[in-house]
Amino acid sequence: MPNYALWAKMLSAGAVMCIGGPALVYYVTPTEEELFKRYNPELQKRSLENRYQRQKDFDDFVTRLKEYSKSDKPIWVVAAEHEARTRSNTAEKQGADAAEIEKRKDEIRQHSINPDR
Repeated sequence: MPNYALWAKMLSAGAVMCIGGPALVYYVTPTEEELFKRYNPELQKRSLENRYQRQKDFDDFVTRLKEYSKSDKPIWVVAAEHEARTRSNTAEKQGADAAEIEKRKDEIRQHSINPDR
């Protein structure tokens, strides 16, 4: 014969845990404003100074994700391809800059050896 009191007790305990647990976490977790107020003044100042840059970076990130989602490929594949292109462009630019620096160094050496030129 089923024990209805035991079932009621277990269901109520389960409900308390399933509903009360997240409610307790929600109640205990501080908001962003409360966390910001707990910062020391130097961190608050630095956070305010960097806020615009962080927002700009996030907006750029979201814009790139929107561009990636227009492709038929998965986003992570398109992002990896874009990252590879960016790396290769950066490497080419660094190589060109290094060549320019070497050229300038050679010109300076030649000028220091033969100041008449």
